[in-house]
Amino acid sequence: MSLLVKLAGQRLPSSQLVLARALVCLFLSWLWLRRAGLAPWGSHPRLLLLRGLFGTVGLVCFYYTLVTLPMAESVVIANTSPIFTALLAALILREPVHPRLAAAVAASVCGVLAIVRPSFLFGGSAALDAWGVAIGFTGAMASACVYVLIRTIRDRESPLVVVFYFPLVTVPLAIPVAVAHWLWPTPLEWLMLLGLGVATQMAQVHMTRGLILVPAGRATAVNYLQVVLAALWGATLFGEVPDLLTVAGALLIIAGTVALAMARFEQRPPDEDGMVVR
Repeated sequence: MSLLVKLAGQRLPSSQLVLARALVCLFLSWLWLRRAGLAPWGSHPRLLLLRGLFGTVGLVCFYYTLVTLPMAESVVIANTSPIFTALLAALILREPVHPRLAAAVAASVCGVLAIVRPSFLFGGSAALDAWGVAIGFTGAMASACVYVLIRTIRDRESPLVVVFYFPLVTVPLAIPVAVAHWLWPTPLEWLMLLGLGVATQMAQVHMTRGLILVPAGRATAVNYLQVVLAALWGATLFGEVPDLLTVAGALLIIAGTVALAMARFEQRPPDEDGMVVR
């Protein structure tokens, strides 16, 4: 998905990519609901609409950073969302704060600083575009809000309904912006847009299945393969070779998040929170 966003985003605006992704996922999610015989509207429409709104914000921010920043850095910033999730869950859901949380947050903060390299610490100009970084972290925070909302209603709504509300909210919000900046895609770009939506839906299906089959902590660790893949795609196709500080920062963030996931989930059986992917 990230690769297709990066490729199509070389010419097409990110708002158009968001709309294409949402339209494909809306259609596929509707087919899932029909096949399962479920009513699409759920029993908590306000919370589901809020989930869709936060999800849309996270999606828009993530696609913007993929187009603006190098692939590896974009994916790493997006994957700081579990840290924000743990903090929000402790504040809002009163989930217990494990001792590893402070260490995970500290490691992630150090990792972020190594990647972003703000001028007030490292001197000179920042390594990454400040606006792109800010939007990336806004998206990570929005994704964290989605995770917390899902944990609030996970026992009261079908995961298929939760997934359906994401594109259901995204499509009407994305249409005006996409139309205002519309560029007619080439035949190859149409294929990229279709592939983008299909890849996203496949990610949701397999992430959910993976979380059913293995403990969530282990699944979270495997999920960080996307950081490695993003770095490889960026280096081979776009000439974006991460330097040593970026690699060190990514490893710190991954280590902190995986340690946090193991601490938070080791006593809880896997569930279907995996439906919440960007």
